[in-house]
Amino acid sequence: MSHPVSDTEQRQPTYVVGRRAVEGKLVGVVIAIPEPIAGELERWRASFGDPMAALVPPHITLITTTPAADWPSTIAHVREVASAQSSFTVTLKSTGTFRPLTPVVFVNVTEGFDSCVHLHRRLQAGPLARDLEYPFHPHVTVAHDVSEANMDSAEVQLDDFEASFTVRTMGLYEHDVTGVWKLREELAFGQNATAGEEPGA
Repeated sequence: MSHPVSDTEQRQPTYVVGRRAVEGKLVGVVIAIPEPIAGELERWRASFGDPMAALVPPHITLITTTPAADWPSTIAHVREVASAQSSFTVTLKSTGTFRPLTPVVFVNVTEGFDSCVHLHRRLQAGPLARDLEYPFHPHVTVAHDVSEANMDSAEVQLDDFEASFTVRTMGLYEHDVTGVWKLREELAFGQNATAGEEPGA
């Protein structure tokens, strides 16, 4: 989790990430889960008492909260990765958990797992290179930081869940000083973005 640090002398916000302060922006890259799958997973997440169900749409995280001191280079890097990526199929099937390390129950990414890992490795390089606390594991969260009973329920009730979709884009998000993730650009795979164009314009 990141916390903004007030610094009126800085033009860009300064954040605490781990144990060190960084200047610039914090970014994330995700694959959005399409409808009607997203709506079904959101309803399930809400049924387990997770307050984030209404705030965080179902997604597969490719890059979690990562400092981007050089925003133009970050945009160029993510666009380059997207332009070289082909569409692929993702199948979500059954459940898993990160307990006891973290209180999370998720739906597994089965088909498309390796594609997500490969994409993550290419993204988490260059201006976004950093060491992660845990190995990257593609998944879709369905219960986070709720009671043990509700996490158990999530694991059991979604054990037979299965759905597939084609991934053709990924979203580049900025984490602003209010703590809100804002979509800056939805990047289509296999297409070069216009050089120098400001995302979200």
